[in-house]
Amino acid sequence: MDGNHIKAEGKAMRLGSRLMAVVAEGERERVYLSPSPTIEAAANIAEPSDVPEGSFVEDARAFTPCIYGIREWRQLFTRRQLVALTVMADLVGEVREVAGRDAADAGMSAKDEALKDGGVGATAYAEAVSLYLSIIVSKTLDSNNAFCPWEPVAQCTRQLFGRQAISMLWDFGEANPLHDSSGGLLTNIAGSTRAFDGFASTSVVGHGIQMDASSQTLSQDKVISTDPPYYDNVPYADLSDFFYIWLRRSLRSVLPNLFSTLAVPKVEELVAFTYRHTSKGEAEQFFLDGMTQAMHRIAEQAHPGFPVTIYYAFKQSESDGDDGTKNTGWDTFLAAVLAAGFSISGTWPMRTEMTAAMKTIKNSLASSIVLVCRKQSTKAPTGTRREFVAALKAELPMALVHLQKGNIAPVDLAQAAIGPGMAVYTRYAKVIDADDKPLTVRAALALINQTLDEALAEQEGDFDADTRWALTWFDQVGFAEGDYGVAEQLSKSKNTAVAGLVEGGILLSKAGKVRLLKPAELAPDWDPASDKRLTVWEMVHQLVRVLESSGEGAASVLVAKLGSQAETARELCYRLYTLCERKKRANEAMAYNGLVQSWPEITRLAREKPSAVPVGTDDLFNQE
Repeated sequence: MDGNHIKAEGKAMRLGSRLMAVVAEGERERVYLSPSPTIEAAANIAEPSDVPEGSFVEDARAFTPCIYGIREWRQLFTRRQLVALTVMADLVGEVREVAGRDAADAGMSAKDEALKDGGVGATAYAEAVSLYLSIIVSKTLDSNNAFCPWEPVAQCTRQLFGRQAISMLWDFGEANPLHDSSGGLLTNIAGSTRAFDGFASTSVVGHGIQMDASSQTLSQDKVISTDPPYYDNVPYADLSDFFYIWLRRSLRSVLPNLFSTLAVPKVEELVAFTYRHTSKGEAEQFFLDGMTQAMHRIAEQAHPGFPVTIYYAFKQSESDGDDGTKNTGWDTFLAAVLAAGFSISGTWPMRTEMTAAMKTIKNSLASSIVLVCRKQSTKAPTGTRREFVAALKAELPMALVHLQKGNIAPVDLAQAAIGPGMAVYTRYAKVIDADDKPLTVRAALALINQTLDEALAEQEGDFDADTRWALTWFDQVGFAEGDYGVAEQLSKSKNTAVAGLVEGGILLSKAGKVRLLKPAELAPDWDPASDKRLTVWEMVHQLVRVLESSGEGAASVLVAKLGSQAETARELCYRLYTLCERKKRANEAMAYNGLVQSWPEITRLAREKPSAVPVGTDDLFNQE
């Protein structure tokens, strides 16, 4: 069925849903039943008339249901889900009344001191209880809507928000809204109350204040660490309406100022969404002006004895044009930071994402990059483009080695290299190009990326001739076939031979064509100790093969046998990832990134294998 036809039918309001199966609890297993007419009739309960109203923005990046005519928040739920959720939300008010009476009966002050005024009496107690319950009902929304995927292994529904978006879904699980173990109301209440037991006992009263970042006074003489908006990456205010309209139903009388609007305020949100402005240029200027003002405010107020740290996880590579890779998000953000009077003294890559999830998501950052900033010195000199490039070439390779030794994931390497690169750039009050004009942030980022690529290429000198040939060939054709004549000519320039590459077990040659063997095609009984033509290329791809087929434990056996040579194999992964990313070979890139991410655990297990014999030595691999 043609996709455009489905979209047209959706926009004509002719999409519906059909109950496909009923999942019941059996004896230590799930039982799947065909729905009877009675069960189907129960699913088609009448929709309540007073559900929270509102629609979401037509931004297909974060709201793909809009492509199919689904625009209203209520359309994200089945009818009986709407019934259940409206009842839950309304019951919060009744619980508040009961909790207030119980508190008064227990001797708590009956003064009408509301939670929003810092009260501690029966009213404040009842409002606090209803606040927690409202948040629990809000959490229940995430697992009780018509866009929850079915998890085939655990055999239960998954939450809607696996990422910061609402994606179109064609089959979904409709859970028991009360008892479901993956997110029913009672399950969420039990989980939340268990968390209360771990709360610290303290006399310190916590408080939260909401202020505009560009005019706030909270940061005066304080150590500041902040996580600003990522240009146009995630429409948080728009997504927040999914929860806000339900929270407002329960809490409008408790927190009237917070819930004074029908939807989350969006006009002042410091992001660059074109649909909120007349053009992309206007959206970018709004972000630049607002971010500069907010950063300037931080620079004015930050404690002078400490750096300001700024979390930023925006992916650097956005688009490829005639003048190289661009990223308006990073360009604009860094320009705002520098315009506020900051210099960047470094970056700290911090592992903030789940490793297991990152192994399955293509081209995703595994870390957040923390920019370390200080106010720029008033004595900073003016530098030329030539001086800037010379300093980059002298300092960035050393920083690259340091990052690699810290096992930064290849997917994060270009991002992390921005820090030491921009540290050189902001060492100068300004950098002048050949035309006597200031070198822009975008141009500086391009030079940093170029120098990083050169530094990675220079590391090829640590590899054997066969590996250097394989790298060049892989860059040209990947794992596809190529002409034997071209391969032989290339081998001469790399001081090797096609026959030797075939003998080494990394190349297949047949009928005038050659191709590199994929990891899954390599010899399963490979032993580096007996390999007479051992190459770094084969080490990496054997490790990839074993890791993907048998896990980290099996990979650690190979690492233990490789000994110190294993580190050279890890270095090659960075170069391979960079080549794959440039050529948009996502699957291969994931494999090399995954190997580096698993490296700490692989090497830990390898150290626990004292009987393994490292390649090229006669000594045992011992652990102190």
